[in-house]
Amino acid sequence: MSAVIEMHGVSKSFGAARALDSVSLTIRENEFYALLGPSGCGKTTLLRVLAGFETPDEGDIALDGKDLIAIRPNRRPVNMMFQSYALFPHLNVFNNVAYGLRMDRVRGAALEQRTRDALAMVQLDGLESRRPNQLSGGQRQRVALARALVKRPRVLLLDEPLAALDKKLRGEMQVELKRLQHAVGITFVVVTHDQEEALEMADRIALMRDGRIEQEGTPEELYERPASFFTADFIGDMNFFAGIGCEEGLRLAGGTTLRGHGDAKAESRAWLAVRPEKLALYAQLPGNIEDNAVCGEVVDISYSGHYLSVRLRVPEQDTLILAKTATANPGVARVERGQTLWCLWPPSASRILPRETQSEVQDK
Repeated sequence: MSAVIEMHGVSKSFGAARALDSVSLTIRENEFYALLGPSGCGKTTLLRVLAGFETPDEGDIALDGKDLIAIRPNRRPVNMMFQSYALFPHLNVFNNVAYGLRMDRVRGAALEQRTRDALAMVQLDGLESRRPNQLSGGQRQRVALARALVKRPRVLLLDEPLAALDKKLRGEMQVELKRLQHAVGITFVVVTHDQEEALEMADRIALMRDGRIEQEGTPEELYERPASFFTADFIGDMNFFAGIGCEEGLRLAGGTTLRGHGDAKAESRAWLAVRPEKLALYAQLPGNIEDNAVCGEVVDISYSGHYLSVRLRVPEQDTLILAKTATANPGVARVERGQTLWCLWPPSASRILPRETQSEVQDK
């Protein structure tokens, strides 16, 4: 798959604040690419640099091999959909969508056809004469999307496109955005702070932190194989066991050894990270096991339909351990507070990471 955008060593500062710090990335043809991270990590600045609203202090950006920085914003084959949608309240749906074409001097039958095609694409047929204040939040979002797509950009930039929608509608629009992206064959670059949203929609994710890319990869790579404490903590729920690196893996304070993938230095402080859904709960420790195993007391239980969220206090750890287990659990007939249970999981489900303090990681 060929590259559409290639960025090398891009930096941008606002006074003493460094918003982007030598960012390099490649975005591919027809890819849904997500810039993910907490507030202030630089993701929106990176999007604005691509749109031409900000000029980088250093670095190069190429679009289809041509210098993008040298092209004025209104001449770039790039369109941007803003978080606020920025619809014109005095114009109806048709004229909101057609506005960009009129600015490009598209007239007559061509304007009519392209505008109606864009409205049909986002399933807004029949609403052409309505004003924005006569539409639902999801419909306004579709109008903004149609207006961005009608000019047939090479790359579509989306800044927190679903932030203003309720949870149910957000889920529906995630599916819709993926459908549209495949239908139109345009590269989408979306900014979001919602890790579930990025995992659901993106082909690849760049997780940003303090103006840099912390880790880049597919949703599965970031979820299953985080390369740092920050990535493991930001993407989904994660349990962290604190201990000391050893030849076998990680040694807890009480002497228990846990195994996993990673390269923590021997006798250095390290974490062992494991997802809650990887933990299996047992009332009695099975015999002849090769899995990691810790014992804990149940302190809290939450029912979530198909599974239980069980929090346990493990003697060798300062924080509670979370297990997500099926409500019909063959290892435990019934889970109750105060009960002592064994948590087992395969070493292949664990990641051993260099020790990083909680205070060094920004809030989700």
